[in-house]
Amino acid sequence: MPQPWERSPWMDHPILHPIYHDLIKPLHENHGLWIRPLLIAPDWDYSIPGHTRILYYHRPAGLFAQFEKQEFIVPTDQIFPLAAALLQQPDQLPQFEAYRQETSHIRELMVCTHGNVDVACARFGFPIYEQLRNDYAANSEGKLRVWRCSHFGGHVFAPTLVDLPEGRYWGHLEPEMLDLLVHRNGSVADLRSFYRGWCGLKQFEQIAEREIWMQEGWNWLNYLKRGATTAIAPTHNEDEEADWAEVRIEYASPDGGIQGAYEARVEVCGTVMTQWRSGIDQPVEETKQYRVSQLIKQTPVAQNSV
Repeated sequence: MPQPWERSPWMDHPILHPIYHDLIKPLHENHGLWIRPLLIAPDWDYSIPGHTRILYYHRPAGLFAQFEKQEFIVPTDQIFPLAAALLQQPDQLPQFEAYRQETSHIRELMVCTHGNVDVACARFGFPIYEQLRNDYAANSEGKLRVWRCSHFGGHVFAPTLVDLPEGRYWGHLEPEMLDLLVHRNGSVADLRSFYRGWCGLKQFEQIAEREIWMQEGWNWLNYLKRGATTAIAPTHNEDEEADWAEVRIEYASPDGGIQGAYEARVEVCGTVMTQWRSGIDQPVEETKQYRVSQLIKQTPVAQNSV
């Protein structure tokens, strides 16, 4: 979707507004389904004039390690019909088979550069995008693509990106950490402070999952997982963050040979003063910080490989 992007493109754009209003919004209001729409900027090497690329990631049922991906390149006037088929009318998908792209083997890094939401995303995000695009995607033999994308939350963490199909969020990125993030050829501990969490889990489960990753190492990213928040502190209103939560994260190796679970307690450990948006006229607010105060690994069960 060509830039510039307005602050709220899904409300203002003539093509995007019907997708949000007629497809995405009803699914949330009527069925409680969360869909995160993102725009990606055209790329000289990837894009086709007169056509639009649509990447659709869907959460599998049960334990999983990455989202299921479908990709299409359609004539631009077919954006809404394809979106409707993906979101509400799966029986209509066969008519788009000619436009389907076999790209399940490609890793996609989406770097937020949406300066109309927060200037920090453009100022700090674009250099990270440029380095990833030129130094890594260009030398990946087609296994990695890097895109400029619209806001997906957390611009206070700029520069930030989402790593798909795994669905891992990263923030406060520094150029010297990109090689480790892409190639995964060093200590996981060096990435701890840049890891925002895995979107397959809820907030407090994400905090616990980072600590589990620090213990388990790189293999943890390949494990199938499922999380649950089993208890949470009461709050006075829906905007207040809870002071503690107890969570459980189940896991299994890809071949099913190892299965187990972690149980954790996450608690407030202090506060920091945070400016949620860039600008000298923006307020500074106190926000809670958390730590994992207890982490218990249940004895793994070794099973025959399947």
